Amino acid sequence: MATPLSDPSLSPLRTIAVVGLGTMGTGIAEVLAKAGREVVGIDISEAQAAKCVAALESSTARGVERGRLTEQDRAEILGRVRTSTDLRAASDADLVIEVAPESYEVKHQIFRELDGIVRPETIMATGTNALSVTRLAADSARPERVLGLHFFNPAPAMRLVEVVSSVLTAPAAVTAVTDLALDLGKEPVAVGDRPGFVADGLLFGYLNQAAAMYEAKYASREDIDAAMRLGCGLPMGPLALLDLIGVDTARTVLDAMYAASRDRLHAPAPILKQLSEAGLTGRKAGRGFYTYEAPGSGTVVRDALTPLEGGNLVPGREVRSVGVAGSGTMASGIAEVFAKAGYEVVLAARSQEKAQAAKARIGKSLSRSVDKGRMTAEAAAQTLDLITPTGTYDDFAGVDLAVEAVAEDLEVKRQLFAALDKVCKPGAVLATTTSSLPVVACARATSRPQDVIGMHFFNPAPAMKLVEVVRTVLTADDVHATVREVCGRIRKHAVDCGDRAGFIVNALLFPYLNNAIKMVQEHYASLDDIDAAMKLGGGYPMGPFELLDVVGLDVSLAIEKVLHREFRDPGLAPAPLLEHLVAAGCLGRKTGRGFREYAKR
Repeated sequence: MATPLSDPSLSPLRTIAVVGLGTMGTGIAEVLAKAGREVVGIDISEAQAAKCVAALESSTARGVERGRLTEQDRAEILGRVRTSTDLRAASDADLVIEVAPESYEVKHQIFRELDGIVRPETIMATGTNALSVTRLAADSARPERVLGLHFFNPAPAMRLVEVVSSVLTAPAAVTAVTDLALDLGKEPVAVGDRPGFVADGLLFGYLNQAAAMYEAKYASREDIDAAMRLGCGLPMGPLALLDLIGVDTARTVLDAMYAASRDRLHAPAPILKQLSEAGLTGRKAGRGFYTYEAPGSGTVVRDALTPLEGGNLVPGREVRSVGVAGSGTMASGIAEVFAKAGYEVVLAARSQEKAQAAKARIGKSLSRSVDKGRMTAEAAAQTLDLITPTGTYDDFAGVDLAVEAVAEDLEVKRQLFAALDKVCKPGAVLATTTSSLPVVACARATSRPQDVIGMHFFNPAPAMKLVEVVRTVLTADDVHATVREVCGRIRKHAVDCGDRAGFIVNALLFPYLNNAIKMVQEHYASLDDIDAAMKLGGGYPMGPFELLDVVGLDVSLAIEKVLHREFRDPGLAPAPLLEHLVAAGCLGRKTGRGFREYAKR
């Protein structure tokens, strides 16, 4: 049984008006009513107000069905909500939360009218995520009582609330709404007034880059979305998320961000304007980047851009044995993946001892799988028997596919590919696992560049489902088909992309991480607040600074430098704070200190 999260009699904010009863306003009203507040829902449309009440009746009915509420709870919650089409209904409110459309003109009109209606001590909050809170406050009769209160959609489920102060906001007002957010079971993050605040400020730049990547026909919408879901553990891909948010809303937010930052990464991708002006605004319109069953539906249906079932038209080459070059974590992980799929694997390192150590690491990994009940001891033994360690690449003479996973150094890789060219039989596919170097440079080190392709696995390879398949302009069609077929056999999800820095995942991930560092560098928000905002507001499995410390600050800096060098965009220049930490030897968890300090092992 659900009970109010707090005693509302202890809070000065007992009666709360919500102006604008769309999806967000309705969600906020539900959260407030469930926490024991008296709620006045206001919308200029009677139909929208009725829709809000119907939605509350439906959601509370589901709560009863699932045992989260009693019938009495439901009746009390619904009894605490009344609706109106007249702003004067907010006259007794202790707090007004405005969630009208993202338009200065609309919001200014609401605030001007509220100035003549509410009591002098009433706090007025805007739910904007793109417009200036300071500008709205400056035009109010009581600017010290105006602030931002940014909930995330769906408000009943999302725990983050950004509390936005302007230079005019009174500390007492901030304290009151922060306490309210805590009473509602939310996690408030205090931020200053700039477009997008923390969560959307980082999120929308990433979404914009994804839209630009799709517009450039670098990768399909399905592959971009799958890459970010499987490569980063995100709940949704960026293009599907843009459809959910609304392409027009995203364009508005990005326009505001670009006006403030003049960062090219925030300049809305032209496709956002084109889709918006065509009325293809996403789920609400029934079509955006994807096509939906009906307006408002989340069910994607086939359209002209949906990939054909059945895969490649070109047959691939037969692959029975695989060579893996390298002795590190990635090499041993890839060797384990192929062996589990039944391939004979030759694991080659710079010495027999290193190769044996890599096989021993695989043995331990398989033992952990046995302990966890994921495979039998017999299957683990059979898998390990498929792996032959060696200290010479000469043993790759009979393999059908050679995969290198050596140091991320172009000269090292070029020398290795030159060696593989001499050793491997004609027709063998040669693959690099590089995450940031040009695949074509490896290909040109051989006499058979048509046989070379990128297979970018993600760490840890046995657990991560994604492989970015990277074609160069020289890669043969049957080589591409071969690798796609192999990915299916080793139970990995392959996404296609071209040979440019960062491929899909790193090209979208690292600018986002770099922008998070800039926020800290500019003293806009703390590490903890940014990490919390992205986990609670964006559904990210890790905050950006947690992730940077895990990846390694030196690795992150190297990738950011490659992206900056390739795309020549000033916004991609690595944040000086990252460069300073790397220069100081603070590389993350592996050194015990990065953005945070860690206990020594």
